[in-house]
Amino acid sequence: MPEPSSVRLNHVERGAGTPVLALHGWGPDHRLVLGCLEPVFADRAGYRRLYPDLPGMGKTPAPVSFASSDDLLAAVQDFVDDTIGDAPFLLVGESYGGYLARALTRSRPGQVLGLALICPVGTKLEHAERTVPEHQVLRPDPALLDSLDDELAELVRDNVVVHTPETVRRFREEILTGVDLLDTEAIARIRLRWELTEDPEGDAPFDRPALVLTGRQDGAVGYLDQFALLPHYPRATFAAVDVAGHNLQIDQPELFNALMWNWLDRVAAES
Repeated sequence: MPEPSSVRLNHVERGAGTPVLALHGWGPDHRLVLGCLEPVFADRAGYRRLYPDLPGMGKTPAPVSFASSDDLLAAVQDFVDDTIGDAPFLLVGESYGGYLARALTRSRPGQVLGLALICPVGTKLEHAERTVPEHQVLRPDPALLDSLDDELAELVRDNVVVHTPETVRRFREEILTGVDLLDTEAIARIRLRWELTEDPEGDAPFDRPALVLTGRQDGAVGYLDQFALLPHYPRATFAAVDVAGHNLQIDQPELFNALMWNWLDRVAAES
């Protein structure tokens, strides 16, 4: 058994029932996944949603002893032990959080009822090795960008595919607010040992309902490297969504909700 982590993850909890653990990506905090998942569960009782901040992000510290993705995974493992125990649960991971979620699924195959990955890192962890398209803005609104300050306008232009007041609001409130809290020194230290020691897909395939959501205009992680994961997830629905970038949940919220509802229905039918 690994030594318990010295860090307790700051988290937000909503609802009661079957646990749903949601892991955000590299840089933001729990508000990224809370913002997109709470509408999914708005009319679905019986789920206890857990939204932790990963170490070095949000309000969770990362002491100097934290120097790798293995350390972040260990902290998440301890969080599961403390808040969920050995109860079955659903698992959602966004971007880098999807990398950790896949590793968590490997270590707890009998406990994870279903896995949903939102714009996850695929088979290639390092940016330089990923197969990604160029970021495109397919629904521009020049007047909207002109109304923003220069820094925010540039961030929206570089990260959001659909430009509307609502996508800008969500990008600012669900993503940028978390980035503002980032412990840059800790992140740089952890980034030096970014690859997990154990391959998340190193054991038997995960044969429970899964969902892999990718954006065709995702210039961060792309969509092709995730398709290569499918043999390991034989029960996965795979979607490469047009008019969607790395923030697919913001660019295409209706389709995002529908695919997440379908995943929940599939998990419920076998639980």
